[in-house]
Amino acid sequence: MAEYACGIDIGGSGVKGGVVNLSTGELVSDVASVRTPVPSTPASVTAACGEVLEILGVSADTPVGITFPAPIKKGIIPFIANLDESWVGVNIAELMSKQLGRSVVVINDADAAALGEVYFGAARGVPGEVIVTTLGTGIGSGVIVDGRLIPNVELGHLEIDGFDAETRASARVKTAENLSWEQFAQRLQRYYSFVEMLFSPDLFVVGGGVSENHEKFMPLLNLRTPIIPASLQNKAGIVGGACAATGRM
Repeated sequence: MAEYACGIDIGGSGVKGGVVNLSTGELVSDVASVRTPVPSTPASVTAACGEVLEILGVSADTPVGITFPAPIKKGIIPFIANLDESWVGVNIAELMSKQLGRSVVVINDADAAALGEVYFGAARGVPGEVIVTTLGTGIGSGVIVDGRLIPNVELGHLEIDGFDAETRASARVKTAENLSWEQFAQRLQRYYSFVEMLFSPDLFVVGGGVSENHEKFMPLLNLRTPIIPASLQNKAGIVGGACAATGRM
């Protein structure tokens, strides 16, 4: 019998979710989406997650995994870059479970994307060290070693050439600075070369919305490490959140 879980992916601009068949990794519902509230406080974002659950009609016995754009240490947010600062110090698992009236699992969003790609996507069956990056509002990163997640590795905040990496090479920056694909690739070259030097991974997987245009920038990169687009694209967080909800970490 197939196992099902709900994944909810909290981003800087939207909160989206879906119900996932954990035998196949396929969504068995439409993706429900609402705008991330402004200001994106704990109360307002939790309410947005509740709205997504209501739209999906998720039953009380369906496991729920929620992804969040910050590291999570023993349930607590130590720092945050892309949502309201009032999240710092909050025990997000306790807050979400109490306000939503159900037990939930909360995981870093890039870690969730990495789980999705490992179980059902581009990194499935790949041995060794896989680094999954999500290029979006910032740069998220998930590190998998021989199929096991190393949580809370924030490679988007590496300092490169005096800059926080995601302030130079995220998809948001490409749009904000109107960079050409060639200019964007130059920035990504510097970023991935630096990460490659530090970690010597066996594979890079690139996700986030910009990965839909991977053919416009990925062939321009010159790396020793193979680099491929994420196959789950923007659904990776939802699928990975559902995996985390059932203990697939």
